[in-house]
Amino acid sequence: MNEALKEVLDLLDLEQIERDIFRGRSPEERIQRVFGGQVAAQALVAAGRTVPDDRAVHSLHAYFIRPGDPAIPIVYNVERVRDGRSFTTRRVVAIQHGKTIFSLSASFHITEEGVSHQAVTMPTVPGPDTLPIFQDRMRDLLGDTEPWSEWLAKPRPVDARYVTPLTWEAHRDPSLRGSETQVWFRYDADLPDDPLLHVVLAAYASDYTLVDTVLLTHGLAWGASNVVGASLDHAMWFHRPLKVDDWVLYAQESPWSGNARGLAQGQMFTPSGELAVSVVQECMIRVANP
Repeated sequence: MNEALKEVLDLLDLEQIERDIFRGRSPEERIQRVFGGQVAAQALVAAGRTVPDDRAVHSLHAYFIRPGDPAIPIVYNVERVRDGRSFTTRRVVAIQHGKTIFSLSASFHITEEGVSHQAVTMPTVPGPDTLPIFQDRMRDLLGDTEPWSEWLAKPRPVDARYVTPLTWEAHRDPSLRGSETQVWFRYDADLPDDPLLHVVLAAYASDYTLVDTVLLTHGLAWGASNVVGASLDHAMWFHRPLKVDDWVLYAQESPWSGNARGLAQGQMFTPSGELAVSVVQECMIRVANP
């Protein structure tokens, strides 16, 4: 297990400071704001710690309200909205500097039998073992120059292997623009067999590439275009258990953008082709004049 993954797991081990109040921290990095996937994952951990073990999260709906300050802790207040016979609902508010920066509602459900179908099929794509890792692909694009070399040399918690073009590639070659992103990802370590942990890590990874799917359509790229973006809201539905220390195919598309916003949606498939998670996110996209 590399140090970056150890750091993520440590970030998800929240400190409980009162019955339904938890405290989390951010990585000790020089970043301007807290990564949205981190806040969503920590909030889901806080909610999950107040729910019986026999109930698994099946959906979450979240809003990113203010940028998070990575220099100070984040306090998560959990509201026990409902404890029913089959479903449990929790609302979590993340607070910094006395203000709400993020809110999340999550629903948990007992295991029940019911009708079952899957109308969508996993895209036919090359296997992850045939694809280069993200860092090598970016290194081929950017070369060994500062500040990129330092950024690419840092270990990453998620092993991501893109099937489709990167935003940087589409920025340089307009023929590579498109509205779909397909990426294999996994956490490269043997993780504990804890269903909530795997769901939380899926939520963490889900925010990595959705905004990029909007950028790819227009040939925009972080650091190469005068573009400013941020996640506005995020929704996930967990259909079946998945193991994120095994490969997951994250198939994403952007059906619309306009009015300084973009919509992206994604589906996570197990290696055997089972649909495990559905994701939808709206983001802010602003392009400044050169």
